[in-house]
Amino acid sequence: MSTVDKGSTARLSRRSFLLSAGALTVSASALAGCGVSRPKESGWVFGEFRWGCTDPDYDEAFLTPVTFPHCAPDLSWWGWDPDSWDRVWVYRCHVEQPGRRERVVLHFDGVLQTATVFVNGRPVDQHIGGYLPFEFDLTDQLDQRDNAVAVVVDSRWGLNIPPGRPKPWRPESIDFYQPGGIPRNVEIRRLPHVFVADVHAVPVDVLRPWRRLDVAGDLDARHPIGPVSVVVRLVDGRETIAEATREVVVDRVGRVPFAVTLSEIGDIRLWDVDDPNLYDVVVSVVSGRRVGHETSTRVGFREARFERDGFFLNGRRLQLFGLNRHEWYPYVGAAMPDRVHRRDAEILKYDLNCNMVRCSHYPQSPTFLDACDELGLLVWEESPGWDYIGDDAWREQVVRNVEDMVRRDRNRPSVIIWGTRLNETENDVELYARTRSAAVRLDGTRATTGAVNSAIVTRGPAIPAEFRDPFRTSPRVQDVFAYNDYLVPKRGALPSLRPPRTNLPYLISEAVGVVVGPSTFRRTDSVRVQARQSLMHAAVHDRGLSDARYCGVLGWCGIDYPSGHGEAVNGVKSPGVLDLFREAKLGAGFYRAQVDPARRLVIEPAFYWSRDTVPGRSAVIWSNCEQLDVYVDGRPVGPARQDRQRFPHLPHPPFLVDLPRVSGDLRIDGRIGGEVAYSRWFSADRSRDRLSLLADDSELRADGVDATRVAVSVVDWFGARRGFARGAVSWSITGPGDLVGDNPLDLDGNAGVGAVWIRTRRDAPGRIVVRASHPRLPDASVAVVAL
Repeated sequence: MSTVDKGSTARLSRRSFLLSAGALTVSASALAGCGVSRPKESGWVFGEFRWGCTDPDYDEAFLTPVTFPHCAPDLSWWGWDPDSWDRVWVYRCHVEQPGRRERVVLHFDGVLQTATVFVNGRPVDQHIGGYLPFEFDLTDQLDQRDNAVAVVVDSRWGLNIPPGRPKPWRPESIDFYQPGGIPRNVEIRRLPHVFVADVHAVPVDVLRPWRRLDVAGDLDARHPIGPVSVVVRLVDGRETIAEATREVVVDRVGRVPFAVTLSEIGDIRLWDVDDPNLYDVVVSVVSGRRVGHETSTRVGFREARFERDGFFLNGRRLQLFGLNRHEWYPYVGAAMPDRVHRRDAEILKYDLNCNMVRCSHYPQSPTFLDACDELGLLVWEESPGWDYIGDDAWREQVVRNVEDMVRRDRNRPSVIIWGTRLNETENDVELYARTRSAAVRLDGTRATTGAVNSAIVTRGPAIPAEFRDPFRTSPRVQDVFAYNDYLVPKRGALPSLRPPRTNLPYLISEAVGVVVGPSTFRRTDSVRVQARQSLMHAAVHDRGLSDARYCGVLGWCGIDYPSGHGEAVNGVKSPGVLDLFREAKLGAGFYRAQVDPARRLVIEPAFYWSRDTVPGRSAVIWSNCEQLDVYVDGRPVGPARQDRQRFPHLPHPPFLVDLPRVSGDLRIDGRIGGEVAYSRWFSADRSRDRLSLLADDSELRADGVDATRVAVSVVDWFGARRGFARGAVSWSITGPGDLVGDNPLDLDGNAGVGAVWIRTRRDAPGRIVVRASHPRLPDASVAVVAL
């Protein structure tokens, strides 16, 4: 192991290293790989920071090979210990010297919390903040045939970086844990001396015949080369819809702006939640007859407006119906590959029938947002922050985060609003005037907002009178008033919402959670508590549908998440209608049922059918059928009655039925137009229970990065999930794949439900078989193919 040369001015001293910018972070996930590989370049290796680990001759035998994304600490699915990532790490690889006409750019999609890059022992640059992309041009530093690149990542939780807080604050003071590492993709990009560095494509007047596309951006030049042509094409599949060329003189080093307008683009298909049509905008730099560089971005032509009488998409009012999402997963934090992040968007859109998601409380994976663009899932994107505003340096980082967030995602049609005010923070008019101004300057096509609640806006004796009531508060710097409405109901009643504001567009940004009712919604809680979650979410959405001045309701929340704050139990907070494994709880039945029966029929009891649990009177069944017939042991019970008295505005309110003590099988028939269209069966007999293994995907890429979830649960003879099941599942795997998760996986903590992920191996195609063993149930297996 080499040591630091104390006489060298090219290396950071111990003091300057530890104090520089307050943090050094880069993260990499156990589930994904380096974005670009070259035969003569090494893979990445990882370990804890040691003095000398940035030197070119450092002995890498002490480091572990990794792929990106990567989570630095080892984690279970629960019981996370923040001290396990309260340290500094190093990632290393070797990069070839660039060719004569090449530039080498090291690009990161996100690193928690700061990253300092070294080449051959020399510091290059540093980036602060965990959730947004950045890149460093390494061309001039790669001066040898073999160059050692080291990325020092500071993931300590006491750094003065949003959303974090400096010590002595503990990580439990933030509502979500942030395990360190490089949780998003990394690329080594080889580019020409002049390349397209940024593209901003703005559809204008999309609902009018004279619609156009304004395209602006920057070229990045290593040296002046004189005039070039910037060619912009709007492409639909293989067809070019419109094209325009602009000559740009590259007369200096650095950024050179360009602007091109595509007019007369004719008829196009609008982007909509039910028809998310996307076009490619291809930008080429042409010198003479040669295309020097070409890049593309995707756009959708749509108009999104927040008004005092609701939200309007392409001229029609659309009630926003959705949930908040955290992107943390078991075992690896946020460090999941693209396929897994996309799966979350699919669950929200197709299983829970949401048309909107709030990315709480930080910009989330680009892959998740890609999926939102493709699926038609509207997005509220939010700058990192929660319930805290720090010192001047911290505030400056907030402004930079908003700028980087808008630059990253301003071409996305799914993003309809920017969160430029940090969640549940006080009225810092100066700061939020700056963040709103930054968003408007860089985009200007979307509204801005930030979630507040009464506990925050009335905090402190110096709050002026006009700020004490959030419904009289002048937003000053908000286009849309977003409110976290945790109105506590009277004892035994379901929650409601405060009346909407009348002077601004009004959106419910959070509701229900674990604030207005039970303190947890775990699978281990009573059936009554689990069922009540579905009714509480239904109640606030019903209220949101009662008045057009509510633009919509976003429930808190979609998915459980790791936390040590407030109501967390064993390091997991449980307000989600899905658990941390992304498996639906009883509370998800309300969301699942709110779908047109022509698309999918749904019957979801808000109870488990077992002799151990007695649903009793007014048992809740969620369904979008017109009528339900209920039978126990073949004998009709009921009637099942729709609860339109409490839920008059829901498209599909719950059914209530009085059930006898459990004796035999339960059958529920759903009728449409008087005919039985769908039936479900449930068994009370535990003697025939079995393990169910379900893989999200049957085919994976054999790239060493791709992965899919394998969910395990205890089910009855008919395949219905058994409540409160116990036991440990032991895993075995054959074929070219690796298991990511606990082995054995104790099902007791989640009442019989869990999951692991299966990751492929690089350049190793084949059939992967996963087998689960339980002490009291027959083994189960599932297979996927790596191609």
